[in-house]
Amino acid sequence: MTQSTLSAGIRELETLIGVVLVERTRRVVRFTPLGDRIVEKARRVLREADELGDLARAAGRPLSGDMRMSVIPTIAPFMLPRILPRLRADYPDLKLFLREETTGQACEGLQNGRTDCVLLALPYACGDIAARPLFDDRLFVAFPDGEFTNPQPVIGAEDIDETRLLLLEDGHCLKEHSLAACNRPELRAEATMLGTSLHTIVQMVDNGLGVTILPEMAVKTGILDHTSVIARPLRADHPVRTIALAWRRASPREKDFELLSQVLAEAR
Repeated sequence: MTQSTLSAGIRELETLIGVVLVERTRRVVRFTPLGDRIVEKARRVLREADELGDLARAAGRPLSGDMRMSVIPTIAPFMLPRILPRLRADYPDLKLFLREETTGQACEGLQNGRTDCVLLALPYACGDIAARPLFDDRLFVAFPDGEFTNPQPVIGAEDIDETRLLLLEDGHCLKEHSLAACNRPELRAEATMLGTSLHTIVQMVDNGLGVTILPEMAVKTGILDHTSVIARPLRADHPVRTIALAWRRASPREKDFELLSQVLAEAR
């Protein structure tokens, strides 16, 4: 849709309902407070319209038709290669459209109806959702050879040098899970948060720039291959994150999501 067509459509709507929805100046175009409320209501109406089709599909074959799923970046490259072949083989009528995005973006998309379900890591405040825990994913400390002079089978949170800790930047829930597991306020203050992906951080660690915390699924699927980085389980009060599938509460495709949760848990 072109800008002129969109503007004309908004003006026609304003004339129809007799109120101003958009403030327009030479530099800024923004919704009025009433416009924001109408946009929120419109998104809800569109989402419920989409769910009419979901309701019809739910009455047919299980896990069939289109499904839009968001997956967070610290899960997607490590879990999807294992689960997608099984889904294609067992449910050939399912058309799964995937979107990789941070947890906050994924939860916003779920609430707005952009996606149907989200594969994420808990705990995370994702709004009014239903979630099915799949399995716990243990956290590991990854470090250059020689970082710990007497490395034990596990690395205690208290042994991590806060000035050497490298974590993903804001927006990635793994950062919060790592800091919560370590339960050391000074880590939040001193840790360097600049990595955009786990693969990038592993390269930094391999070059001796620091240590990091990785999920077990990344370690098991070979993220440390062809590096000299060593990984040991993190010793802490709660050194895990919980992998879960989330969807909008009372979705008409709830049975589909429950079945998908079962498939994901078994294929991990």
